Amino acid sequence: MGDYLRPRSLHEALAAMATGPWRLLAGGTDLYPAEKGRALTFPVLDLAGLDGLRGIAATDNGLRIGACTTWADIARTPLPPALAALQQAAVEVGGPQVQTAGTLGGNLCNASPAADGVPPLLACDAKVELACQRGTRQMALSDYLTGPRQTLRAPDEILTAILIPQTGLSGRSRFLKLGARRYLVISIAMVAVRLAADAGRITDAAVSVGACSATARRLPAVEAALAGHAPHLAATAVRDADVAAALAPMDDLRASAAYRATAAAELIRRALSDLASSGASEPAWGTA
Repeated sequence: MGDYLRPRSLHEALAAMATGPWRLLAGGTDLYPAEKGRALTFPVLDLAGLDGLRGIAATDNGLRIGACTTWADIARTPLPPALAALQQAAVEVGGPQVQTAGTLGGNLCNASPAADGVPPLLACDAKVELACQRGTRQMALSDYLTGPRQTLRAPDEILTAILIPQTGLSGRSRFLKLGARRYLVISIAMVAVRLAADAGRITDAAVSVGACSATARRLPAVEAALAGHAPHLAATAVRDADVAAALAPMDDLRASAAYRATAAAELIRRALSDLASSGASEPAWGTA
């Protein structure tokens, strides 16, 4: 077995990262299955003991989610309606064991095209915070994810937090995904939609799709088409062609590109319809 270190502080963790390559471990729900029962032969830096990397807190600029915050933490924490999509994703990530151990930061570092946490965060204009001994930097989540299992995290950096700006906390959101079954399966397509409205018209729309392209993507053309519509008519503004053009969907063993494009468009329409039909029983659209 390779070296194993469980630091007691972020300072200690960053010092270790500066000494050479370490594989980061948080919940282990991606790392251990990938090894298929084999003993770990590489150096492991276990972040699970760093309480400072876990938790959700309001800031002057929005909301801060520690990278080691678990899916179960996200599901049970009172959050603004704009993050309902993230909470809905949290209860569909694997089973209860995975939700209890798995972390949001680990989901982003693993960088699967079908990572459940990414579409809801993209819909809220999330940023990531990265730290190393050289300092701390922030970048948009859309820039951080560069391809399947690829990110801009440097070898000596630790993802410490996910940051949601105040502008991303307006309105309400919905998350839907499609797979061969409801749970414990890699998605064929998933969507997150966030809407804010005023005087019965949509003023802000964010639409993101995962599991269809090399990375999850926002759909600016679809978002623009939704602006100004009454919420109950928004689904009629979603054109399959706009969705397909934005995604350039991929073919694989789970689904064809054509099926993915059609499925993503239908999921977006369903999410919009769900938001419109539930609006009367939830907080005002423009409030967080």
